[in-house]
Amino acid sequence: MTLQRCISLISCAGVALGVAATAQAHGEHNGGIQVKPQAGTAAPFDIVHAKIVTEGNVAVFHMHVSGAAGANKPSATGQLGGSTVFSYVWPTTMDPAVVGFDAGSGILAFAVTSHPDFDDTPLFPAPLGAWHSHWVVLKPDQACGKGALKVVDIPSGSKPHLPKTWPGLPILIDSPGWSPSFKGGTVEVRVPFDDIGVVQEAGFDGVTAALRVNASVHNPLLCVADVFKVASGNLSLPGKVNH
Repeated sequence: MTLQRCISLISCAGVALGVAATAQAHGEHNGGIQVKPQAGTAAPFDIVHAKIVTEGNVAVFHMHVSGAAGANKPSATGQLGGSTVFSYVWPTTMDPAVVGFDAGSGILAFAVTSHPDFDDTPLFPAPLGAWHSHWVVLKPDQACGKGALKVVDIPSGSKPHLPKTWPGLPILIDSPGWSPSFKGGTVEVRVPFDDIGVVQEAGFDGVTAALRVNASVHNPLLCVADVFKVASGNLSLPGKVNH
């Protein structure tokens, strides 16, 4: 799999962004990927800054939007099939093996999500719809739409490597329980690592998006249905940790 196929997702979504710049100041938010506010993008998902920095063995995933981060959540449908997930996502160049998935299984991304119709944090109970964190592995799948991404499905009978906090869903997802914090336009999550060096060497991007559960609750189970904004404009993962 190449990033070129992932880039087509952005084109298909019709995302037209202002020029993003790396490692430029945006008010008090320094470093990372900077991008101008985009007319037509809902302010709670209108990324203006995305970065990852490390403090000791902790990685801080940071995103700032032009509105109130976390203010918009999906409406409940009362059923799993066809339900919607809103997300703040940091796709990375780290191998999925870093957090316990099979090596080379896709694009490892850290995500903060809200969805009121199902619980995927069985080890860390929270109210339905509350914002919470995940690791997910992404790959393109034409069944989700031309050039669109999905969270990688686990075929029946297969036994891939999975993190200890895998929530039991038949997709490559982890529910590690790291709590996001929201303040004004900022969402942040502090994530400890045994080997912080793999984070410090990584590239990243920032994405806001809606995902949708397949109406049949079958492969593909969870597709990226609507990209709100990509910090780089083309999912090129230009961000450098601590820069």
